[in-house]
Amino acid sequence: MLKKMALGIFVLLLAGAGYVTIKLLIPLQASADRNGPDTAPRDYAMQDDSKISLPTPQAAIYPAAPNPDMNLYWGELHLHTSESFDATLFGNTLTIDDAYRFAKGEPLNSPGGETMQLTRPLDFVAITDHAEGFGTRTHCDSPDLSLAERAACWLANEPNPMIFQILTSRIRGKAAPGDPSKPAGVYQPEARQAPKPGAFPTCRFGDNALERCYQNARNDWARYVELADKYYAPGELTTLIGYEYSPGLPEQGKHHRNILFRSNIVPERAISSLDVPNAIELWQGLEATCGEGCDFLTIPHNPNKAWGLMYSRYTWDGREYNESDWRLRQKREPLAEIFQIKGAQECALGVGATDEECAFEQVFDPCEPGEKTGCAFATGFVRQGLKVGLELEQELGFNPLQSGFIAATDSHNSNPGDVEEWDFPGAIGAATSSAQRRLRETDATAPAYKTPLKFNTSGGLAAVWAPENTREAIFDALARRETYATSGPRLAVRFYAGWGIDDAIVAEHNPFQSLIADGVPMGGVLQVPQNAGEAWQQSPGFFVWATRDPIDAPLQRVQMVKGWIDPEGETRETVVDIACADGMTVNPVTGRCPDNSASVDLETCRFSRDSGADELKVVWHDPGFDPTQSAFYYVRVLMNPTCRWSSYDAIRLGREPDPRVPATIRERAWTSPIWLYPKK
Repeated sequence: MLKKMALGIFVLLLAGAGYVTIKLLIPLQASADRNGPDTAPRDYAMQDDSKISLPTPQAAIYPAAPNPDMNLYWGELHLHTSESFDATLFGNTLTIDDAYRFAKGEPLNSPGGETMQLTRPLDFVAITDHAEGFGTRTHCDSPDLSLAERAACWLANEPNPMIFQILTSRIRGKAAPGDPSKPAGVYQPEARQAPKPGAFPTCRFGDNALERCYQNARNDWARYVELADKYYAPGELTTLIGYEYSPGLPEQGKHHRNILFRSNIVPERAISSLDVPNAIELWQGLEATCGEGCDFLTIPHNPNKAWGLMYSRYTWDGREYNESDWRLRQKREPLAEIFQIKGAQECALGVGATDEECAFEQVFDPCEPGEKTGCAFATGFVRQGLKVGLELEQELGFNPLQSGFIAATDSHNSNPGDVEEWDFPGAIGAATSSAQRRLRETDATAPAYKTPLKFNTSGGLAAVWAPENTREAIFDALARRETYATSGPRLAVRFYAGWGIDDAIVAEHNPFQSLIADGVPMGGVLQVPQNAGEAWQQSPGFFVWATRDPIDAPLQRVQMVKGWIDPEGETRETVVDIACADGMTVNPVTGRCPDNSASVDLETCRFSRDSGADELKVVWHDPGFDPTQSAFYYVRVLMNPTCRWSSYDAIRLGREPDPRVPATIRERAWTSPIWLYPKK
C-alpha cells in the first residue's frame, strides 16, 4: 500500500513538474531567447548600420535669457529608466544618471547593442519612472535574504517580458462583457478594486516586508530628487522632478498620468495607484502632502488606450465626477500628451472625425456595440476631449478640459528625446532592439495595437515658449499651456489670436511685442468683451508662423482645426488648410492645398528638397465665426513625407519596406489650442 501511495505521489509530482515545464518554463525560455539581452547580439549582427547616413551630433545652443518675447525650448517629459520594474524586465540596465547624460548629448548603447545619441541635446527633461515600483527592489542586493525573498527578487529583476506579462495580468484584470444595447464607443463605467500595496512579490516575503518597501520607496524618491538637483544646470539643462502614476486596465489599457513639480520642494513619498485608486484622490493627496512652496501639475497620456475612460465622466474605479472634482482637474491638469510611442492620440477616423489626417499612426477601428477594449472610443482622443470640455462648460459654467498639448516618448530605454526616425532603437529594451526584432513577424491573430511594428512610433517632443530655461519658467509655461507637440522634428511654431491682429503683421520681422499686446498665445483664452461693439462681431485674426527643422524635410502646409457646439447642442469640428507651400493656394471647394508632389526615395530614404517651404506665415480669419459661440482652435503643421522608422530598418537589413505598415509618414506639429468664449 505504501509503495502504491509513494508511486502515486511520484507520478503526481512528475506530472506537475511536466505541466510547469510545458506551461511555464519552456515558454519563459522561448521568450528569453526571442526578447532577452543575452541573444540580442545574434540579432544585431543581422543589420548594417553603415547603410544609413546619420546627421553629425551638434553642440547645444543656449539662447540669451531672459527674453520677454520668449525662447523656444525642447524637452522630454515622459521617460523610464531601469528604475521602472517593467524596463528592467524588458532588459534595460541603464540608470537615471545615464538618462541625464544622454539628455546632455552623450551616447549610450541600447540593450540590443545599438548606439543611441541625440543629434541635438535637450533643454529640459523629466524622468518619470513608475511610482508603483519605488522601493520594491531596493533591498534585493542584501546578502541576508531568505530563499523566498531571493526568488521574488529574481522574478522582479530577470530580463524577460513574459515575466512582466505574468506579474501584470492579474493586476490589470479582464474586461467584463459590455452591454451591446448601449451606444457603441460610449464608455461604460465599472467599479474596480485597486491592488493592495503588498501586491508586488518582493513586498510579500520576509520580516516586515511591506514596511520595508514603504521605507525604501521614500528612500528611492529622495534619491530621485537628489539626482535631479545634481544635473540641474539653469540655462543649459532643466531637470524637472516627476514620476508616473500607473493604474492598470485590461488588454494593455492605460489610464496613467505623469506628475511634475515646479521645484525640489516635493512630498516625502510619491503617491502611486497602490495608494489611491483614481485621479481625483491623486490630486487631493498631492495637495495634502505637497506643503508650502510646493506646486505640481499632472499630464495624462495614452487616452487612445484608456478604452474611453480618459474623457468620460467617470474615474478608474467607477466614481462619477462632481463639480468640485472637475474644478480640481481644471486646476491641476492643464496638458495632455497628444503623441508618443504608442500611437497618435489626436483623433480617430469615424469617431466624431472625418479628417483624413486622423489616420496618422492610428490602428484602432471605431468600437462595435458591446466592445469595451481594443477599439476607438468617443471619449478616447484628445480632440474629442476638447469637445467634451465645451459641453461641460455649458453645464458647469467653466471648462475643466482646457488641455494644451505636448508630445513625449514613454521610452523604457533611458534615452530621453530619442525620436529621430532614422535612429529609432525601439522603446522597450532588448525586446525591440535591434532592427530584426522590430520588424519580425508577429502572431497574425494579434490586434494591431499589440504589435510594435504597427503601433509603435518613434515618439515626439515637447516644445515650450518660456523667457528662460529654469525649472520655474518651464513649469509656468507648461501650466499656462504655452506649449506644443511634434512627432519628432524640431519645427518652430508661433500661434496667436486677437482682434488687434491684421494681415499686415505677416510682413513684420519681429511682430511678437504687438502680438503679445493685441492677442493671446497658444494655450490662452480669448473672450469677447462685455461691451463688445461691431468690431467684435467679426472673426479675430489667427496668426501662425512655422519654420522647418533645419535637418529634416521642408514644410508642406498649415491647417486650422476648430471645434464648437452648434445651436442644436451638437459638437462639431472642421479642418481647413490655411497656408500652402510652393506658392500654392487653398482650394476653396475642398479647403485643401494642392498636392506638391513631394516624394521619398525608399532605397535611400532621401526626401524631396525641391518642393516644400522653409517657412509658412499667415493670418487667418474664421469665415464661420460666431461671437455667441464657444469654440477652440489649434494649428497643425504638416511636413513633406519622409521615411517611417521601419523603412530605415528595412535598409539596415537589406529588405524592401515592410508592407504591413506605411513606408512613409508626414511628420507634424500640433499647437495647444486657443479657446474663444462669448461675453457673459
